[in-house]
Amino acid sequence: MRRRHFLGTVGSLAVAYGAGPSSAPALAASWNGSGSGGPPTVTPDDLEFRPHRLRPGSPHRAGLLRGQVEKIVPAAEEYMRPGPGRPNPSHPGFVLLAARNGVVVEHEARGHALRYAKWDEATQTAQELPREQWVGMRRDTIFDVASVSKLFTSVVLVSMAERGEIDLDAPVKRYLPEFAGSDPAKSAIVVRQLVTHTSGMKADMDLQPYPDREARLAAVYASPLDNPPGEHYTYSDLGLISAGELLAKVAGKGLDELVAEIITRPLGLDDTGYNPPKSKLDRVAATEYMPWTGRGMVRGSVHDEKSYYLGGVAGHAGVFSTASDLAVFGQMVLNGGTYGGHRIVGEKWIRKMLTNQNPGMGAEAARGLGWQLDQRFYMDAMTSPVSFGHTGYTGPCLVGDPISGSLFVFMANRVHPTREWGTESVYRRAPARRLARAVPVRPAVSRAPWYSGQRDGTTSTLRVPLKEAVRKDASLTFRLWYDTDPADICTLEATTGAGGDAEWKAVPLRMRVEDHRWRTGGEISGFSGRQWLHAQAALPDGVTGVRWRYVNDEDQQGRGVYLDDVRVLAGSRPVFMSVRPRDNARVVADGWELSGN
Repeated sequence: MRRRHFLGTVGSLAVAYGAGPSSAPALAASWNGSGSGGPPTVTPDDLEFRPHRLRPGSPHRAGLLRGQVEKIVPAAEEYMRPGPGRPNPSHPGFVLLAARNGVVVEHEARGHALRYAKWDEATQTAQELPREQWVGMRRDTIFDVASVSKLFTSVVLVSMAERGEIDLDAPVKRYLPEFAGSDPAKSAIVVRQLVTHTSGMKADMDLQPYPDREARLAAVYASPLDNPPGEHYTYSDLGLISAGELLAKVAGKGLDELVAEIITRPLGLDDTGYNPPKSKLDRVAATEYMPWTGRGMVRGSVHDEKSYYLGGVAGHAGVFSTASDLAVFGQMVLNGGTYGGHRIVGEKWIRKMLTNQNPGMGAEAARGLGWQLDQRFYMDAMTSPVSFGHTGYTGPCLVGDPISGSLFVFMANRVHPTREWGTESVYRRAPARRLARAVPVRPAVSRAPWYSGQRDGTTSTLRVPLKEAVRKDASLTFRLWYDTDPADICTLEATTGAGGDAEWKAVPLRMRVEDHRWRTGGEISGFSGRQWLHAQAALPDGVTGVRWRYVNDEDQQGRGVYLDDVRVLAGSRPVFMSVRPRDNARVVADGWELSGN
């Protein structure tokens, strides 16, 4: 494999993606070699980490487009109201933080941390508190981050593995004998499988019937496996509960102490931890009305039932945090394991943590050591093979995109007053999409290439009509940049007909970048390294026009498709060149636009 490093402003990736004083991507890209094996990709081994400290700054300083940055907060506000397909708000309020290369361009709070008194299940109605008792969101509001807690457990695990205290490929029972004591089938489970959700353990169970913490943990360990270890992916809280107990057993101290010792104290995360003290209750966002747990409207104790019955400290849930604290945690990973002079995890282990441990198990199963990878359902256009993060059931998410250096933290109490609201991640995707769009794509040749945009559930076409048919030896060349949801497909088509009834047929494409070459049947879709490519196609004799037809599904997006320097040739003679203004003026755009970024 040949490797090409893109550093500073040198190399095609730095030119293609980003602008401004902070534009250099923290990436050294490695392509798949030559042949027809598919487009280039990026792996954690290709990342070059450049540590940054978070600090407020302008979009220009971050190398972002101001107009797009200004759309991030309104995109999130939209989901505080009912809308198409959602009869209720997705959440009553949020705090978000958006940054690139350490420059925080948005850190805003909207809505309410506390608004409702209860939820009536029988009538499916929410009872609001008197307005004077509502509590507004603040930038330092503390949230129950639910399953984002799994990331803290995983970083502790990786840190202890790095120090040699735990072998990730050793049987769990070596460190936690009781784990397999009542169920010999668990003897084959290794430590790594607990955080990659491949242990075979069940997803969930009810711990309320058991009398105390010891009995509840025994029930977790005794629960029968759903699958043989290592063969299937099942997102399992029980696996992370077991991981947390394993860490505590090895270290001889509680998981909460380990998280404080290894993560929160070194990073200065003063508002992050388990079971927040009463002195901070006025800053805590309420979650759900939960009478079945013996509580009313929950505020200040963990929402997750299993964690609640385990005392609020568990490997799968229990952490409370703020947007700014969670941003430091995410930036630490973007920095390669360090922040503010404190090394939490070594770069080698960060790469392992961001390497997919579950290849071949499906897109949903893409996991590093605890971290979700390449998950478009909430990352949207920030998605890449090395994008990392996690969601939480209560509403939050964390997304890091190492290619662009972007960081997105979204905190919401979407279960307030009920978990039946905000069940779909569109409220996370919408602002993440705006942050991704704010990272400019520099033109390859012209000042303003053609851009597909990012519109769900649409078909957009860009048509190049020729003045006259090219009888023979017709060909097409163009520069291409694309990053799409795999379900969103742009197809190159040609016609030999005339008028509105012309029949369009897909045209096979050849593409190349550096020494990498591949072919498609005319389809353009997925990830190609976020860089400009060269594309060419042989056109049918008698061709009268070519077009690009971009079909989007109903929800998730990538960054989109850009076309530049489009040329139609008759032999070696150009009959259309988009760089000529009079030719470009003939292009018929439906949903596409000229864009310099």
